[in-house]
Amino acid sequence: MSLIPSYGRDLTDPDALTFNFAGVLPGRAASQHTARAYYRWVDTFLVDMAGVKPTRGDARALRMQSLPVDALKTLLTPAMLRAWLGKLMGRNHGKQGITQAHAALVTLSDLFAEAGWMPETVSAAMARVRGPKAEDGQRQGRWLSLREIRLLMTGAGEIATTPEQAARNLLAITMLCTMALRREELCSARWGDLSKQDERVVLRVHGKGRKVAPVDVPPQVLRLIEPWRKLCLPQTQGAFQDSPLIRRIWKGGRVSAGGMTTEGVLLLVDGAARRAGIGHVAPHDLRRSVAGALHESGVPIEKISRLLRHSTITITERYLNRLPQKNEGALLMGDLLDAESDDLWG
Repeated sequence: MSLIPSYGRDLTDPDALTFNFAGVLPGRAASQHTARAYYRWVDTFLVDMAGVKPTRGDARALRMQSLPVDALKTLLTPAMLRAWLGKLMGRNHGKQGITQAHAALVTLSDLFAEAGWMPETVSAAMARVRGPKAEDGQRQGRWLSLREIRLLMTGAGEIATTPEQAARNLLAITMLCTMALRREELCSARWGDLSKQDERVVLRVHGKGRKVAPVDVPPQVLRLIEPWRKLCLPQTQGAFQDSPLIRRIWKGGRVSAGGMTTEGVLLLVDGAARRAGIGHVAPHDLRRSVAGALHESGVPIEKISRLLRHSTITITERYLNRLPQKNEGALLMGDLLDAESDDLWG
């Protein structure tokens, strides 16, 4: 695809030059997931540094097709990028998210340099900007207890406004809480990915790096799939097997033919967690919690690694080592002191 920028009209200034970021990014992004993430970060950058209103869905796609060139020429500087990454760190974004945000802005500055709107020296300096240190910028992930996971699943049903939405929410949350799926993997699942092998129902999961692996579907998920399938069938256009497994829900409860977005999964998990009264929870926290619960219950690391679809057990070991560990030394010391003195603290 040509990297020649397209011209148009800025929505806020009819005389302003605009840039079609959406039109040229497919040649620079590794996947559609990466492209959508870049759109989200560029939109966030404009909200934070230019004071515009945030967008979602079709409105965001329209904004990415007509980015204001003059405004971004002023905003795309190493100093502004460094300040923005600091803002993201202050909001407890993790290292991976901050790295992706940096990559999105560097890619945009590269395209501006190619178009002649920015000196290549500035674009190169943007690439050299260092994000916050991992120990400062890493979001502290959560490890939910089994009780909290059950509360979350209950909350997913309670935030639904229609029976259709309740059926979708419960299925999506249960898959995340049992099958350790990434939100991208949940959104990319198709009905045709379900099959029977050796009397077991499995889901073909499309993971990172175009890797595909079968994951056994637990009974809790199977009980939710059939009623959800009956709701999806009437709304499907084309071959049902090729249609999304987890779908959007229109207002009023009608099931969409289109799949749920990764942002929709994020909002679902966060909304269910807040309803359950357990605070903020991210989709990846559920994957982490599945691994932690299995590890605590004595499941061999080989089985956990296979479920997480890691390429080596070493990666799984590092993953488990990052989970919060109990530090009970102070409690034990208190017990020792109590054993020596019963009246010191009254």
